[in-house]
Amino acid sequence: MIRNPVAAGRYYPGSASQLREMIEMFVDESAEKEEVIGLLMPHAGYPYSGSVAGAAISRVEFKDTFIIIGPSHTGMGKPFSIMTGGVWQTPLGEVEIDSELAGKIVEVSKYVQEDERAHQHEHAVEVQIPFLQYFRSDIKIVPIVLAYAPATAYKEIGRDIARAIKELNRGVVIIASGDMTHYEPQASAEEKDSQAIEAMLNLDEDELTHRYEELDISMCAHGPAVCLISAAKELGATGAELVKYQTSGDTTGDYDAVVGYAGIIFRAAGMHPLAALAKETVETYVREGKAPSPPADLTPEMKERAGVFVSIHKLGALRGCIGTFEPQQANVAGEVITNAISSATRDPRFSPIAPEELKDLDYSVDVLTEPEPVADESQLDPKKYGVIVEAGWRRGLLLPDLEGVDSVDYQIDICRQKGGIEADESVELYRFEVKRYK
Repeated sequence: MIRNPVAAGRYYPGSASQLREMIEMFVDESAEKEEVIGLLMPHAGYPYSGSVAGAAISRVEFKDTFIIIGPSHTGMGKPFSIMTGGVWQTPLGEVEIDSELAGKIVEVSKYVQEDERAHQHEHAVEVQIPFLQYFRSDIKIVPIVLAYAPATAYKEIGRDIARAIKELNRGVVIIASGDMTHYEPQASAEEKDSQAIEAMLNLDEDELTHRYEELDISMCAHGPAVCLISAAKELGATGAELVKYQTSGDTTGDYDAVVGYAGIIFRAAGMHPLAALAKETVETYVREGKAPSPPADLTPEMKERAGVFVSIHKLGALRGCIGTFEPQQANVAGEVITNAISSATRDPRFSPIAPEELKDLDYSVDVLTEPEPVADESQLDPKKYGVIVEAGWRRGLLLPDLEGVDSVDYQIDICRQKGGIEADESVELYRFEVKRYK
């Protein structure tokens, strides 16, 4: 299928030469390129939002494929629609859909479905493509359109996208296409948008949703942004940066009813501080026989109180994993230090880690939400929820999204084995989610 442009001549120039000239005004070809997992780009008409979009995309080290996630403005098609084949045309030429990656997303997601109708008259994905073509003509895309839905659905779609990327071992950049506050006075738009941007910079999609609802922020970027943040954290994002913010009033001079535009990049800047603390703890303990002191300046994640599991892998294979169901220390930093030492030296399945192994180890830290009781297995999902199986004082816990654990029955069976609970014993079930840091 050839998807013909619907925004050309409306949102951006319809001729190739005029389009290229306009984009050239907005981008900074001298900007230093960065390895990013994704970015937020606005999708209004280029005269209004083009300078923000251009500033953001100018910072990106290109990969072969871009997943572009936009909100549905038309209401057409299925709620979470993806195209898995064909090409998209713009005045700058054609871009091919990455069919393998798009198909993998459909395969792993219970939400995303193949549907071309949602894309026929939708501009949110299309307006990003010429910016990509300006820099590289040979990229591929995966177009996704999201209808209005609970944030839990957006978060799970984000995790599904990350899973598909990891399973195919693909180099991908994810674009969340969306604008900020719509048609409010400049001061109001700036205040509301600053609250939403702060949550995005903290990689906190739950806080973004809270502020979006509490402050009644009319941002169509909410769904794509939640999806991007959820995926980015699974893919190792550790920071974000606001590249540029402005409103339509900065173009028109009318500040009575503006639309806000933000360009944000989400980067994978090495190891997350929680994983780095686990690594430092293990190396210090194995080499010197003592635990390090907590960092002098605790990050926001370290200040919380929560159950924490520390997992250690050696060349891809599990080498230790121990944690706490509920918080035992003053904060998450203390939990990480205690459980990192236990994972390295007291996991009964493994011998203690030796100094010569340290160079081959990788670390991840799972911070648990408070467990909640569930009525039965129908409320569980091994990819989304960890589970606790309890019979009296005996308990078995299993983290979510573990390789090879694809069914609730298998998840519960493993928990029974861990807790020494027989298959025919009555149990109480609890579920929890995790934030995984690597």
